[in-house]
Amino acid sequence: MQTLTNKRILLGVSGSIAAYKSAELVRLLRAAGAEVQVVLTRGGAEFITPLTLQALSGRPVHYRHLDPETEAAMGHIELARWADAILVAPASADFLARLAQGRADDLLASICLASETPLAVAPAMNQRMWSQPATRANVELLRRRGVRVFGPASGEQACGEVGEGRMLEPAELVACLGGLFESGVLQGLQVLVSAGPTREPIDPVRFLSNRSSGRMGYALARAAVEAGAAVTLVSGPVALAAPQRLRLVQVETAAEMYEAVMAAAPEADLYIGAAAVADYRPRRRLLDKLKKTATPLTLELEPTADILAAVAALEDGPFTVGFAAETTNVEDYARAKLRDKSLDLVVANRVGGAAGGFEAENNAAVALWAGGRKAFPLQSKDKLARELIRLIAERYHAQDTAQDP
Repeated sequence: MQTLTNKRILLGVSGSIAAYKSAELVRLLRAAGAEVQVVLTRGGAEFITPLTLQALSGRPVHYRHLDPETEAAMGHIELARWADAILVAPASADFLARLAQGRADDLLASICLASETPLAVAPAMNQRMWSQPATRANVELLRRRGVRVFGPASGEQACGEVGEGRMLEPAELVACLGGLFESGVLQGLQVLVSAGPTREPIDPVRFLSNRSSGRMGYALARAAVEAGAAVTLVSGPVALAAPQRLRLVQVETAAEMYEAVMAAAPEADLYIGAAAVADYRPRRRLLDKLKKTATPLTLELEPTADILAAVAALEDGPFTVGFAAETTNVEDYARAKLRDKSLDLVVANRVGGAAGGFEAENNAAVALWAGGRKAFPLQSKDKLARELIRLIAERYHAQDTAQDP
C-alpha cells in the first residue's frame, strides 16, 4: 500500500556508518508513493556517494554547504518549503547536538531550522555515545520542541559492540514516517468530498466543462483519510489515480453529481464541496453530432442544481464546506457565498496567474466562516489540504461542542 502517496519527503543523511541503509530507505520511500529529495552532510558523503542517492531518488542530491548558485534564490528556504516532512536518517550524535543548539552551519541544519513541517530524526551511533548524558539531554530537548525521534534500536553494532544505538531498519522508518500524517482529528467521522469538473453534453462528441483538474478535492479526500475519517469521494472526470482507503463514486454530469452527493449526504458528518460543478447545461442534448456550418450557433442553457445549497439546507445535514474560485474581489464574493448558501465555512482562492488554482500543483487560499478568517500561503495542494483539514476539524468540533446541551 502506498502510505506516502504524493508526500514530499526531504531525507537528510549525516555522518554515520548507517548511511549505507539510506539507499534502501530512499527506495522504500519511493515505493510507498513519496517524492524524495536527499540532503547529504559533509560527513554523510564520507559513507555514501551523492550519485548512489541521486540514482535512487531520481533527483539531484544537495550536499554542498549553502551552494552559491542555489542560494541566489534562497535554496535552503525553498527546500524547507518544498517538504511535507523532513527525516534525518541516520542522525549522528554530532548532528543531534547541532540541531538541539539551533545551529545553521551546513545546508541540512539550515533547512531544519527554516522549516515549519514535521521533523523526525533516526539516531544512529555507538551505544556508549547514545548513553552519554549530553546526547540524551539533546534528544530530550528535541522531543520537547516537537521533533519526532524514531528509535534507536538495540543490537549488534558495526564496531562489534552490542547495545542501543542502531538506526531503525528502513521499512520501520517508512512506517514511522507514515504515522506523521495520521493526525486522527476526524477519527470516526463520515466525510463526503466532491471533486473535479463536470461535463455537460452538447452532442455525442462535444460537452461544456471547465479547467478543474480535481487535484485539490483529491488532496482533501486523502488528507481526510489520514485524519481518521471514513471518506466517500464523488468525482467528476479527472486524469488522477484513485486515492486509497476510501469509497470512490465516479460521475460525469452535474445532475449525476447532485444525485450521488444527495444520496450520501444524510449519513455524512462533513461535506466538502471542492468540485467545480457546471452552473449551466445545454437545455437540449443532440442525439447526433452537430455539423459545422457558416451560420452562427446559439446554445440555450439552463441552470444546474445547486449542490452546496441543497446539502446546507438538509435538516440535520452535515457541516458544509464550500469552495469559491474567483478572479476578482475574492473575499467579497466568498463571504456572499458563505451567507447566501448558509455554509459553515468557505475556502476562497484566486484563479489564474501565479496564484495557483485550476490546473496548477500549488494553491493559496483564505478560509472564511462566521466571525473568522485564516489565510494560507501558496504551497502544494497536498500540504494545503492537510492544513485545511485541520482547520475544518477544528471548526466542526467547535460547532459540535457549542451545540451540546
